[in-house]
Amino acid sequence: MDSTIAFILAAGLVTGFSKFSVGGMGLIILPLIMFAYPGPQALGIILPMYIITDIMAITSYRKNICWPVIVRTLPLSVGGVILGGWMLSTIDISEFTLLLGAMIISMLLLGIWLDKSKALFMQNPATGHAIGLFAGFVSMTSNAAGPLFSLYLMEQNLSKESYVSTRAWLFLMINFSKVPILWSLGLLNTETITLSIQGVPGLIIGAVMGYWLLGRLKLLQFKWLIRGMATIAAIKLFVFG
Repeated sequence: MDSTIAFILAAGLVTGFSKFSVGGMGLIILPLIMFAYPGPQALGIILPMYIITDIMAITSYRKNICWPVIVRTLPLSVGGVILGGWMLSTIDISEFTLLLGAMIISMLLLGIWLDKSKALFMQNPATGHAIGLFAGFVSMTSNAAGPLFSLYLMEQNLSKESYVSTRAWLFLMINFSKVPILWSLGLLNTETITLSIQGVPGLIIGAVMGYWLLGRLKLLQFKWLIRGMATIAAIKLFVFG
């Protein structure tokens, strides 16, 4: 198998698993694509896979959606997407690689800090607006907003089913908002869409695995596994570009 296709299939597998389980694996999905396609073009390859998985997820999780959380976070998330699109229009490949590595490390440190604090401020409506703006920017520039939204949703006293369904609907709307921006930047085009579709078999397998494992996962161990893999990805980006 061609190594390029192998990395795209691996990214699809992780994407499907993440969307149908506890999430938070976006930190390692984009670096997987960048092994084959370094630079912002990787964002155009991964977006169709994200949207396909989002549609699959909302089909499976149609109940217990917490719409107030979506209303608090979505409007400024779209604003963050637009801000991220502006930054992508001015950045080169080496700067993008460093930005992605910095984003991954920042999300890891924030997640560890929030785990060790009571994070009562996460239930403040103003925090939802701020997280929406920041997460939209992070999602657009690095597809690494999953852990941030996951941490926020975990503090909203949602059931596991409500957590998964709310997250799925929120990301579907955010990812759709990226389409016209990435298309106008030339990062999403027929070539990147064709490449993305080749990852669908991995995506389906990952989705089935995630759906089956959702009720069987030990969340704490899983989070540290993700953090370890994300750290390796960030080191690779910083050291090897």
